[in-house]
Amino acid sequence: LLLNYARRFLTLSDFFIMTKKKTILTGDRPTGPLHIGHYFGSLVNRKKLQDQYDTYLMIADVQALTDHWDEPAKVRENILEVAADNLALGLNSETTLFIQSQIPQIAELTIFYSNLITTNKLKHNPTVKAELKSKSGKFGKFGENVTFGFLGYPVSQAADITIVRSNLVP
Repeated sequence: LLLNYARRFLTLSDFFIMTKKKTILTGDRPTGPLHIGHYFGSLVNRKKLQDQYDTYLMIADVQALTDHWDEPAKVRENILEVAADNLALGLNSETTLFIQSQIPQIAELTIFYSNLITTNKLKHNPTVKAELKSKSGKFGKFGENVTFGFLGYPVSQAADITIVRSNLVP
């Protein structure tokens, strides 16, 4: 069923194009400047993998708003800084760098996918549960103030992965 929805966004010829390299999707949420933790946690590996994979690097501004909805200016202001930090790393010219909010098909696919999963399943997702617990000051002790954007974060991630047909998401 999910594949049927995804096919709406891919042309028939896309299914028959074979590339030598597999595809990787990676990225950062622009919630502040990248720091040494990002460098050792993901940037070094990202640079190493870029020659082995067709690389898509996403600035995940929409996902950043899921728990920074009260700071949209901060998210917007950090987009270029996060992009510049990634470019300073030495990304090769074949890497596709994009801003999540500028690809309307991601939002469309997120909506289609959100119709296939219940909010109850999302509330019981172990990652969502752990994040809710760590952000109890923002969402309430028992998650009673959780927004759909935050709850639907995994749905949005699935759309991101589908759009670029990623084989790996480090």
